[in-house]
Amino acid sequence: MKTNQLSTCFCTTKVDACRDFYKENFSASPIFDCGWYVTLKINQDGPEISFIQPQGNMPVFEGGGVMLNFKVDDVDTEHSRLVSKGLQAVMPLEDHPWGDRGFSVMDPIGNAVYIYSDREPSDEFKQYHMG
Repeated sequence: MKTNQLSTCFCTTKVDACRDFYKENFSASPIFDCGWYVTLKINQDGPEISFIQPQGNMPVFEGGGVMLNFKVDDVDTEHSRLVSKGLQAVMPLEDHPWGDRGFSVMDPIGNAVYIYSDREPSDEFKQYHMG
């Protein structure tokens, strides 16, 4: 199978709240929006994320359990920006021995949004990096 693109879609009753959260905090722009289904592009050329209101017997996702990882150039700047907007870091900004510096916030449906920048891994973790 040749995959040309992979995107994530969450079935939720909170489509509007999710749309607003990613637009206001992550420079997301709708590329499709019919009200009950929205696809957002992060930045102008970044990845896509979608939210759909339940149709028929679709299972609803509103209990969290997913971590969305956003790699950025300057995690400290992003932390300051989001905290100044009133978002609370549920995982504090800190260096991690596996090779990044990052923090997490939560989106309206319980996804952890992990924002990070690469750092040199500790000697303990260098052996696990494959590329």
